[in-house]
Amino acid sequence: MQTITVNLAENSYDIVIAPGSLEQLSSRMKELNLGKKVLVVSNPEIFDYYGKATIQSLETAGFEVCTHLIPAGETHKTLQSIEKIYDTALENYLERSSTLIALGGGVIGDMTGFAAATWLRGVNFVQVPTSLLAIVDASVGGKTGVNHPKGKNLIGAFYQPKLVAINPLVLKTLPEREFRAGMAEVIKYGVIWDADLFAKLEQAERLDSLDYLGEELLQTIITRSCQAKADVVSKDEKEVGLRAILNYGHTIGHAIESLTEYELFIHGEAIAIGMVAAGKIAVSLGIWTKEEAKRQDDVIIKTKLPTKIPADLDTEAILEILKGDKKVKASKVRFILPTKIGTVTITDKVTPEIITEAIKAVISEH
Repeated sequence: MQTITVNLAENSYDIVIAPGSLEQLSSRMKELNLGKKVLVVSNPEIFDYYGKATIQSLETAGFEVCTHLIPAGETHKTLQSIEKIYDTALENYLERSSTLIALGGGVIGDMTGFAAATWLRGVNFVQVPTSLLAIVDASVGGKTGVNHPKGKNLIGAFYQPKLVAINPLVLKTLPEREFRAGMAEVIKYGVIWDADLFAKLEQAERLDSLDYLGEELLQTIITRSCQAKADVVSKDEKEVGLRAILNYGHTIGHAIESLTEYELFIHGEAIAIGMVAAGKIAVSLGIWTKEEAKRQDDVIIKTKLPTKIPADLDTEAILEILKGDKKVKASKVRFILPTKIGTVTITDKVTPEIITEAIKAVISEH
């Protein structure tokens, strides 16, 4: 078992990484003095795998458990889905001492956290991530929310969980496409924060499937990614500065997701394309070398993630969506751009012409 603490001025919490974390969930919740009423939010597929064990563990420990299932996918990450969680909370008389548990991937975690932040002005929240993307990224840091038709995650709140319980064994049931998508966030941490992690990814023969990683590399990927996220969030909980670097690849990536209506790419795939485009922007500005950009792109390709923007996506439409990006400040889009492997900078000096050039370069390689 490994424990990583997210140290915050208020509401610090632990990330517990252990094969038996699902079975230990109830005892840890009791240690935290969380209320007896629990609402488990999940999607049908994940619930079929882990719902029974989770509920049994909680009920054996004396918790009163109810459930709410949401269909899988970004298209359901809406305020309408949040309202349905509220309905279940109301029907089961959840109180301020009650707890919402997110059992699932990043979409379930984001929605459950937002519901917890807003129901009765805030109830307890626990993350039990079941996808690689959720384990290494979405479950840590307290970003919660839903999508707006005009952009991703535009509606939300910073709301920290009381606990993040990670069982690496759940990845054995994860589809390979979802695994690869999670690896995009791992690569991101290597580029923005942890050069040693990036080197280990470079050295691996294959990164496109859990079957080829090996237990030691998987443990390294999970612990170092969670530690990187914890380090950044501990320094900047509400993204007033440093935390923005966690959005590397997300600026153009989110635009691609929105324009393809969350149907063509899953999140990590769009972020992989966004990192390739951001790398080209950094090279154009002269702050990153072509050699290091190629190192990044080679790892993305080795993971069998997409690196191309669909040729039928309109460049002007991408630029228009960027104007509504959460990182816009004083009407200028701020980009997170690498200066060397393990280090990035935040800049608003990227002109529309440079962005257009990078987008067209990625499209032209198709």
